[in-house]
Amino acid sequence: MNVYDTANRLAQEIKQSEEYMNYKMAKQALNLNTDLKEKMVDFDKLRYEVQIEMMQTGKNDEEKYKKMQELYAELIENSEAKSFFEAETKFNVMIADVNKIIGEAIRDVM
Repeated sequence: MNVYDTANRLAQEIKQSEEYMNYKMAKQALNLNTDLKEKMVDFDKLRYEVQIEMMQTGKNDEEKYKKMQELYAELIENSEAKSFFEAETKFNVMIADVNKIIGEAIRDVM
């Protein structure tokens, strides 16, 4: 068995998975709504800043964290945004699970 063939099959199966398809459709729907997309971009930027600060300092900037929570609460009220977050989470869980399986398989040489 060629590991590259297996990796290519895995890539194709991921693209055909329900998680991938739902995430892709939710992302496309989000991109059609420019106001909502702009809010999501702002949220992602803020979420990234909060995560970076937490990794660098071990602390949350309370003001940014509160603003991020408020923006998330506002976004989750929108059905398109809520569907996007749900699809994104399910897709990320699937990818994390695949990475965990691969990581466990090679743990003894890492």
